[in-house]
Amino acid sequence: MTKTDFNKNQELIQIGNITVRLAKEYEVDANWMGNDLASHQLRASWLRLSDDDLPMNPRLVGKPGVGKTTLAVAVARELNFPVYLMQGTSDTRPDDLIITPVITEGKQISYVASPLVTAMLVGGVCILDEGNRMSEKSWASLASLLDHRRYVDSVIAGIRLHAHKEFRFVTTMNDDSSVYDLPEYIQSRLNPQIFLDFADIETEARIVRYAVPYIEENLLTLLVSFLSIAHKYDESYSVRDGIQIAKYAQRLRSLNKELTLPKALKTSVYSILGEEALKYFPPDEQMQNENNPSSRPNLRPV
Repeated sequence: MTKTDFNKNQELIQIGNITVRLAKEYEVDANWMGNDLASHQLRASWLRLSDDDLPMNPRLVGKPGVGKTTLAVAVARELNFPVYLMQGTSDTRPDDLIITPVITEGKQISYVASPLVTAMLVGGVCILDEGNRMSEKSWASLASLLDHRRYVDSVIAGIRLHAHKEFRFVTTMNDDSSVYDLPEYIQSRLNPQIFLDFADIETEARIVRYAVPYIEENLLTLLVSFLSIAHKYDESYSVRDGIQIAKYAQRLRSLNKELTLPKALKTSVYSILGEEALKYFPPDEQMQNENNPSSRPNLRPV
C-alpha cells in the first residue's frame, strides 16, 4: 500500500514522491424531508457491523428532481462525514475520476485529486451524481474500488490509491432515456438499489415552503394541487420544478398585487414547464376560491 501523509490543512497530500492537491468539500446544506424509508435504507447500506466489514455502494434511482442528491448529502451530514460531489457526464474520462495533471505557471506538473479520490483518502462520502450518464470505460476504472479491493490505479501519476476504511460511496441515477445501461459487472457492485418516487402532496408542500418560505399559503395550495394532478397522469414534474414555479409566481405577485394567484401560477408554469402543462389546471371558476385555504378544489385535468 502506498504511504499517504496528510498535511495539517488537508489541502495537499504526499503520496510517495508525488504531491497531490485535494478537492474541496461540497458545502451546500441539505435538509431531507422526503421518504424516511429511503434515508433508513441509505444509512443501513453504509453501516459497518465490524472492523472487517465493508460499507456497501448503494445507488439512488428515480426521476430527475425527486431529491436523490439531497438525500445523500443529508444522510452523510447526519453521520458527520465530509461530503464530496462528483458530476457524471457522457464525456467523463477515467482520469477525471482519479487524478488529473495540471501545468502550473512555472511549467511544472501538478496533480489534482478528483472529489472521489479525495473522499477515498480522507474517509469521506463521495456522491457520484448521475452516474449512469458515464460510459462503461469510466466505470471500469472504478471496478476495483467498488469491491473488496477498495483501490484505484492512476495511470497518469503511476500510483495505486487505497481507500480509507471510513470511505463511503453512493451514486445517483436518473430514471430516464438519456442514460447508459450499466454492464452487469458494475451493477453487481452498486447495491442496494434505493428507489425514490415523487413525494405525497403534504411532503411536497413542506419542501416547497422550506425552499420558498415567503410563498403565500394559497399559492402553495394551488401549486401542490397542480403537481399532484400531474403525478397522477405520470408527468415527471418534480418538486424541484415546483420550487422554481413557486419562486417565479411569487415574484410576479410581488411586482403586481393585482395579479391573481391563479394567473400568477399559470404564467409561471407556462414559463417553466411550457404550454402542455397548463392542461393540468382546473377550470378558471374553480381556481377563483383562492382566499380559502381550507377549501381545496376537486381538481381534474381539462
